[in-house]
Amino acid sequence: MRAIHSGMRHLFLALILLLPAFGGAAWAQQAQESQAQRQQAQPGNNAPVWRDVRSGKAGYTAVQGRETGVLVQSAGETWRQLRNGPIIRYGGWWVVLVLIAIGAFHMLHGPIGLHGPPTGRMIERFSAFERIAHWSMAISFCVLALSGLIMLFGKYVLLPVIGHTLFSWLADLGKTLHNFVGPIFLFSIVVFVIKFIGDNIPRAYDLTWLAKGGGVLSGEAVPTGRFNAGEKIWFWGGVIGLGTVSGASGLVLDFPNFDQTRSTMMLANIVHVVSALFFITWALTHIYLGTAGTTGAYEGMRNGYVDETWAREHAQYWYDDVKSGRRAPPSGKPGAAAAANAPPQVQH
Repeated sequence: MRAIHSGMRHLFLALILLLPAFGGAAWAQQAQESQAQRQQAQPGNNAPVWRDVRSGKAGYTAVQGRETGVLVQSAGETWRQLRNGPIIRYGGWWVVLVLIAIGAFHMLHGPIGLHGPPTGRMIERFSAFERIAHWSMAISFCVLALSGLIMLFGKYVLLPVIGHTLFSWLADLGKTLHNFVGPIFLFSIVVFVIKFIGDNIPRAYDLTWLAKGGGVLSGEAVPTGRFNAGEKIWFWGGVIGLGTVSGASGLVLDFPNFDQTRSTMMLANIVHVVSALFFITWALTHIYLGTAGTTGAYEGMRNGYVDETWAREHAQYWYDDVKSGRRAPPSGKPGAAAAANAPPQVQH
C-alpha cells in the first residue's frame, strides 16, 4: 500500500513538471494555426514577425557586431520625433527670443558708454598671445554655430528660400566644416582656459558687482578686477561648462568608429544639440556686450589697448594694480601699462 502511494506521488510530480511543456506545445500549435488562419484570411499579413522585428530583439546574422542582430532600431524613430519636434520647435523660438531681447536692450538702453572723457593715454589690456587665443576660439565657434544652425534649422528656414540645389551644397559644406573645425575649437578652449583661468577666480567684490547688476541700469561704475562677475560666469558656465558638454558629445558624433551603439549616438546627438543651443544664445549676449554693447571693448580685444578711462571704469582694481606696479601688464613688458606707441584710440 505504501508503495502504491509513493508511486502515485511520483506520477503526480511528473505530471506537474510536464504540464508546462504540454502547454507550451499547445500554445505554439495554436500560434501556428492562428498564423495559418491569418494567412488565409489576410494573405501577406505577417504581423507577428514584424512585431518581433520592431521589439528590438536580436536575431541571427552572419555579420558580427554589437547591433547587427537587430533588424529595426525602433528607438531611432523616437530620436527623430524628439529632434524634429520639440527641439526644433522650442529651440528655434529660444534663439529668436534671445535675438529679440538683445535688440530690444540695444534700442532702449543703448551701448554702455564711459562716464568720464577719454584721456588719450592707452593701457595694454590683452597681449598678442591672449588675443590669438581668444580669436582662434571665437572664429572656430562662429563657424560651428553657423554650420550647426544651418543643419538644424536650414530645412525649415533656408530651403524654401534658396531651393534644394543651393541648400544641399550649403548643408554639405556646413557638415564638413562642422566635423573638421570641432576638434580645433576644443583645442582652442583648452589654450584659452589655461591662459585666462587665473583672472577668472571668483572674488568677494564679484558679489557686489552682481548685486548692483554691473551698474548697467543704474549707470554707476562698479569696481572689479580684470574681468567682472558676468565675464567670470561666462568663463565657467559657458566656455568650460557648455563648451565641455557640447564638445565631448560632438567628439562622440565626430568619431563613430569606436564601436558606439546607436543609442549612444542618439543620446550624444540630443545632448549636443541642446547644449549647443544654450551655448550659442549665451555667446550671442557675450558677443553683443563685447562689440556694439560696450564702448571700447572691441578695440581692446582687436588692438590689445584701451583708454585709461575705460580701464578705470570697467576694471578698476586691475587698473590700479597695473599702474602701481603690483601687477605686470599682460605682455610683461615694462611701460606697456601706458605705452606711448600704442594704437590710437577709436572715438565713439
